[in-house]
Amino acid sequence: MRTFNILFAPLLVLGASLAPLAAQATPPAQLKTQAPGYQRLAVGDYEVTALFDGYNDLGPTLLKGLSQKEIHALLARKNITGAGVQTAFNAFLINTGKNLVLVDTGAGHCIGATAGGLPAAIRAAGYSPEQVDTILLTHMHLDHVCGLVDDKGAAVFANAVVYAAQAEADFWLSKSNLEKAPEEAKGYFKIAQNSTAPYVTAGRLKTFGLGEAPLAGVSTVNLAGHTPGSTGYQFTSNGQSILFMGDIIHSFAVQFAHPEVSIGFDNDSSKAIAARKKLFTQVAHDNIWVAAAHLPFPAIGHIRVEGKGFAWVPVEYGPYQRAANVPLLK
Repeated sequence: MRTFNILFAPLLVLGASLAPLAAQATPPAQLKTQAPGYQRLAVGDYEVTALFDGYNDLGPTLLKGLSQKEIHALLARKNITGAGVQTAFNAFLINTGKNLVLVDTGAGHCIGATAGGLPAAIRAAGYSPEQVDTILLTHMHLDHVCGLVDDKGAAVFANAVVYAAQAEADFWLSKSNLEKAPEEAKGYFKIAQNSTAPYVTAGRLKTFGLGEAPLAGVSTVNLAGHTPGSTGYQFTSNGQSILFMGDIIHSFAVQFAHPEVSIGFDNDSSKAIAARKKLFTQVAHDNIWVAAAHLPFPAIGHIRVEGKGFAWVPVEYGPYQRAANVPLLK
């Protein structure tokens, strides 16, 4: 025991002398920034990248169809409290090997400091806005089209052709609809028209009719109701599919369990509700990947039937794809 004490006594003394120094050390300043907003998923041979443009806080009173007491109870079950509910603005980049396709463009400069991060997210994900050759708009609300241009009105995507449903373009890009709109709604028409203007001028805004495909390998789904031409886009590769469903849902805490709940932004709430129920039923049956503009980032997952409603099964973060020849654990 004496030998032990002689050998280790100097170390004990050294440790005791260092202890005050360690206690006095201070960590570096807090960074208070988030990681770049992107996450990748392999769907067949396609690479899908979810992109975070930003967020806005929406009031629960925008949700219609249940009492506010019931809505707040549903929000509380997801630990969502307060006057404003954080609502993400998501866009999605699909590299098919032939095209680099962007679904929606976020809120850009139209919301303020909490949005407009899409170009930076694209770059962080290893691409650039100039490389995007195709843009598919689910609809023309400001949080989907304003990212087409910068705050000076110049095109952000210099080489992209923009596609939208004919019914959507007819509604939002009509000067007569702008003139007839209530004063509080005129701004939404102006944003849609100003955001698409440089693409219209360059001949790079294209429209398609019901059932038409804007791009080979992409099928469209009519989701009219939220807006007159709301559209979903389904990409299929090597036996796997993912459906980008735009604004079919705004509140995951409420509208999955109660798809009959609408939101104040709906142009025709009864049609929007019918479209949501029909789509949720179909994708739950088919068990395909879905992605949405306003679900919590990365907003990719599956929908399953639960009781009289539905439930959201979000994608897990992990490797881009499983390595070859690695067996699944059983």
